[in-house]
Amino acid sequence: MAATLMAGTDMVPAMRGYTADKDAVQKRLRRIEGQIRGLQRMVDEDTYCIDILTQISAATRALESVALHLLEDHMNHCVRQAVADGAPDADAKMAEAAAAIARLVRS
Repeated sequence: MAATLMAGTDMVPAMRGYTADKDAVQKRLRRIEGQIRGLQRMVDEDTYCIDILTQISAATRALESVALHLLEDHMNHCVRQAVADGAPDADAKMAEAAAAIARLVRS
């Protein structure tokens, strides 16, 4: 669900940190989606276990790469802006980013 900002009486979608390179993020996710379909095909074809595990590892690294890119964008856009503006939710944005980092580290 996209957050919105009030602009007069019109609702305007909120700008996200990744908005400028949204097409590149989508392209990377479509590539990962293809990797996952390839994994399903490998299982259907009874491919050797280690080969499947190798491809799972590659897909996992690709997802982690997208996650890190989005996290960096979030830190550079959303968190930086909240802190710079002295926004009341600046502490919440920092805690949110820390929690996201913790989830990535655990995975």
